Amino acid sequence: MYKPIPIDRDNLTIYGVKFPNLDMLNKTANAIGTNMFEGFEPTPESVEAIRDYITDRITLDELVKIIKEL
Repeated sequence: MYKPIPIDRDNLTIYGVKFPNLDMLNKTANAIGTNMFEGFEPTPESVEAIRDYITDRITLDELVKIIKEL
């Protein structure tokens, strides 16, 4: 079943997770939406991990580990 992603472009957040700019927020939202067709169910924690990866705060290995633990 389709569940809309709570995106707040005025405050640059997805699921309440803050993004540094609108471009990064939009690209992340599009990627999450695409992966939802494959069964991915985003949570605030997974969105935070994705944001941390794309802003180079964590490595790909760390991202995979976090997502698997969720």
